Amino acid sequence: MKKITSKADLMAMYESTKGKLALRLATDKLNKLDSPKKDVLICGDTGCLVSNSQDIIANLKAEVKAAGLENDVNVIQTGCFGFCAQGPIVKIMPENVFYVKVTPEDAKEIVEKHLKNHQLVERLVYVEPTLKAQITDYQQMPFYKKQQRIALRNCGLIAEENIEEYIAAEGFQGLAKALTEMKPAEVVQLVLDSGICGRGGAGFPTGMKWKIAAGVQADEKYIVCNADEGDPGAFMDRSIMEGDPASVVEAMAIGAYAIGAKQGLVYIRAEYPLAVKRLQLAIDQARELGLLGKNILGTDFCFDIEIKLGAGAFVCGEETALIHSMEGQRGEPTTKPPFPANIGGGYWGCSTNVNNVETYASIPIILRKGAEWYSKIGNWKTERDENGHWVKTISGNAGTKVFALAGQVNNVGLVEVPMGTTLREIIYEIGGGIAGGREFKAVQTGGPSGGCITKENLDTPIDYGALMRIGSMMGSGGMIVLSDKDCMPAMAKFYLGFTKDESCGKCTPCRIGTRRMLEMLEQICDGKADENTLAELEDLANTVKDTALCGLGQTAPNPILATLRYFRDEYIAHVRDKKCPAGTCTKLYQLFITDACKGCTKCARNCPVGAITGTVKQQHVIDQSKCIKCNACIDACPFKAIVKK
Repeated sequence: MKKITSKADLMAMYESTKGKLALRLATDKLNKLDSPKKDVLICGDTGCLVSNSQDIIANLKAEVKAAGLENDVNVIQTGCFGFCAQGPIVKIMPENVFYVKVTPEDAKEIVEKHLKNHQLVERLVYVEPTLKAQITDYQQMPFYKKQQRIALRNCGLIAEENIEEYIAAEGFQGLAKALTEMKPAEVVQLVLDSGICGRGGAGFPTGMKWKIAAGVQADEKYIVCNADEGDPGAFMDRSIMEGDPASVVEAMAIGAYAIGAKQGLVYIRAEYPLAVKRLQLAIDQARELGLLGKNILGTDFCFDIEIKLGAGAFVCGEETALIHSMEGQRGEPTTKPPFPANIGGGYWGCSTNVNNVETYASIPIILRKGAEWYSKIGNWKTERDENGHWVKTISGNAGTKVFALAGQVNNVGLVEVPMGTTLREIIYEIGGGIAGGREFKAVQTGGPSGGCITKENLDTPIDYGALMRIGSMMGSGGMIVLSDKDCMPAMAKFYLGFTKDESCGKCTPCRIGTRRMLEMLEQICDGKADENTLAELEDLANTVKDTALCGLGQTAPNPILATLRYFRDEYIAHVRDKKCPAGTCTKLYQLFITDACKGCTKCARNCPVGAITGTVKQQHVIDQSKCIKCNACIDACPFKAIVKK
């Protein structure tokens, strides 16, 4: 690749490469199914690779070659499309045909039928669960209709391991604008005016964070990307790093220019090998093009990036613990001040700015399109002050937020929506409603440290303040939908088990408090607690929330406090009646076969421990001393003759 030494060089490369994406972006009515030129896009992120998408790619390439279509068809590996429940996905452009749950064996039919003979492979077309209708154009799917992809704008569109494709998608034009048209303070002000807040969970204004770091007078500063995000459910950051890693590289360079840093560090967990590989490749390619290193784009700005591998500790999502880990120390948080931006508080005691992947991914497009464009996305109302800057007039946040939508919902996947979108819209329109036609109970937002939101608050607009007011939090973007089959005390126990294990142990409230809260939840779910236990649990949860050292400990009790607030009746049923209303706490029920049994023997044949006996056409019996309550018999029984009591 030819080295880029000026903005003119960058724009020349953009002009010469943007044709690579033209076919994928051309979706007008003139591009019919029989268009001779095709781009075949296949998801190549971690989830789909586990589902053999690499074999799909290889088979498609082989079949395209065998059909003599090499000059008319490009088979391209991309990042995540977001619709994870339907993966592996194959998307054919320019007609926007969307094939789902594709297997390597389907490659021959796709090439023969669709690419060669211009016919749909109907059995692979997506069927919308509520409409019960096939939808071939992904842009018409309810899952995508209300989304506005900014942080995820290139995922599923560009070949993630080719930086030229990122440039073809207007990549590095934000950096070029910053370096050649703006002073560092102007970049900071633009980010401040945009209204973007940190997407890692705290929601602190990104521009303010940059302004504080820029105001520190020091020769040595660092800019850090938190790509660890302790919450294991926060795979949106991993998807960006796997599907659009160059956007993080560009954004860090912009941020470094704004605050006066010469060195960037990406802290990423080693358990993300594909993300590490692609991010390192993007760094190497940017360096080769002259977009990292000395005198970037012919200016006196010099900046480079290196990767620091972490061990996946939840607490290292907190910036001071992250910094200690990068220094080779134990990942423990420290009290603030000094903040990382202050001298003495950052990496090796130097002023350090930390943002997460999703925050950085939005920065380049904000530089290109401006603060006014971004600030109008979401639920902000804006007006200009006497200096011409945009002032936010209501609480909330500008821009979009990516959520990992999972749990008891039909359309599982990554969704990016404007701030102010309601929970109801996300769950019932984008998510397609509750799986299996069950009744909605709650949605857990904010990951292990979040809270639950009930149906009474389904019309709450998504923003940082609104979620806090109803006892939850944004967090890093986890959104777990719960139905009537989910037990709320058991859910709180599950999350406490995680936070207890992930406590760094530095402060007593978190180290001991999480363990004791988990013990009480175990007693509740086992039917061994009483109402005094509930009072003790609530008191301890509030104490830990008020006294723990860092955000992990302070928010660890949230699942308990939220479920006690909204589902106290379920806790009462566990401790007073020794019953689990959801029927999931195994110590609080037994399985019985009713007289609806026809003696078909399916239950006995599917019992893994031989706990069911009976003869053909006679009512069967469960030996309670042997039953392990795996519920395999319930799933197997065609007559619904097995009940929990």
